[in-house]
Amino acid sequence: MHQDLEKILITEEEIKAAAKRMAEEIERDCSDEDEIVLVGLLKGSVQFMAELLKNIQKKCTIDFMCVSSYGKGTKTTGRVNIIKDLSEPIDDKCVIIVEDIIDSGRTLSFMKKYFSAKNAKSVRICTLLNKPSRREVEIDVDYVGFNVPDEFVVGYGLDYQEYYRNLPYIGVLKREIYE
Repeated sequence: MHQDLEKILITEEEIKAAAKRMAEEIERDCSDEDEIVLVGLLKGSVQFMAELLKNIQKKCTIDFMCVSSYGKGTKTTGRVNIIKDLSEPIDDKCVIIVEDIIDSGRTLSFMKKYFSAKNAKSVRICTLLNKPSRREVEIDVDYVGFNVPDEFVVGYGLDYQEYYRNLPYIGVLKREIYE
């Protein structure tokens, strides 16, 4: 797998430091809340959410949703499909959507409205990676680990055709692998 990468963009140590920083920001912003609900968007957010969770010292629960706007391709279809919904109600709770990467912003824009319609007290967005150059929809991102260039990144939960998620860092995939 490592030979399929052009370069390492973000090391495991840098990711852990960013997760700690963002957990502190979340605790500060949610200091008046009784409970925080972290909602991870499957599958890419799992590793990052676990790291984030280890650093939150406040009472919180977790849940997962599976949504898709990519299908089997490398570009968004523009349509968000809910494959797995929440397991528990989020009424009057502080919800933090945990995502691996924000590209176009369409999925997160949809999710923020979706959770608001489910009566969440507040909805914030936390992402490991942000690609502002790819934004198609205006979306406020509350917690950002790293802004990244418009390159095909994998590792630490991010995949290409379900592979590379297990890399302990973020790397840039060689163009010949995905073209």
